[in-house]
Amino acid sequence: MGNASGGRVDTVVLVHGLWMTPRSWEGWVERYEARGFRVLAPAWPGFDREVTALRADPGTIAGTTLRQVIDHYAAVIRELPSPPIVIGHSFGGLVAQVLAGRGLGAATVAVASAPVKGVLRLPISTLRASYPVLHSPVNRHRGVQISPDEFRYAFGNTLQPDDSDRAWRRYAVPAAGHVLFEGAFANLDPHSAATVDTGRDDRPPLLLIAGGEDHVAPPSLVKANAGLYQKSQAVTAYHEFPGRSHFTVGEPGWEAVADYALDWAVRMARPPVPAGDAPRR
Repeated sequence: MGNASGGRVDTVVLVHGLWMTPRSWEGWVERYEARGFRVLAPAWPGFDREVTALRADPGTIAGTTLRQVIDHYAAVIRELPSPPIVIGHSFGGLVAQVLAGRGLGAATVAVASAPVKGVLRLPISTLRASYPVLHSPVNRHRGVQISPDEFRYAFGNTLQPDDSDRAWRRYAVPAAGHVLFEGAFANLDPHSAATVDTGRDDRPPLLLIAGGEDHVAPPSLVKANAGLYQKSQAVTAYHEFPGRSHFTVGEPGWEAVADYALDWAVRMARPPVPAGDAPRR
């Protein structure tokens, strides 16, 4: 199913979010590869270590910024022979939207996405989930771990406590505080890295997915984010999965989310442009 022969998109780039590493995509990688796709799940700068190592020494992520993360994935995409499908979760969804705003990718899916600049009101549940980092300005330059109880509220609220705790042990790492502060105060920063030209007509098709029980990115937040694109002629879609938490990429039933995201992206993806005709990006 290569681009050169069939003209179809054959590569998926997965962008993880805060408090996570590429391990959060382990099921998605296997499932998409089984369907014949090449799947890349690069780590954020500084996050290319095991979960236990990052917990023991979060120093490598203390200075990571949102712009560094975005530029890192942009470089990965530009090295590919043709535009991929880009799927991001949580802050990875914000990154995916910024990349789409740069014209990168064949189709974009933002799952339980952090909002881009322009969403003015954050729900109480979002603020509560972010409190472990945002309560102290010192955390802006630190890697901040969340406790199992904090993880249960932010990610595992639809899981049994033991299942949430197991997910915390397997996946949760310290968050890059700078990135969360940048997202939280994007509307006050005229040069925010979370800025997207939401009126752009020539960006890739974009799907925003929400979980009905998500505390971090509840449907109201994702709908507000989707509403920013209403002036664009490019395809923008919204889909909600009832009863799902912020850990929708890993909680039971994640396969339905993964399949919906990929099927939509494959159906809506822009066809590859021959190398000689491709615009400069």
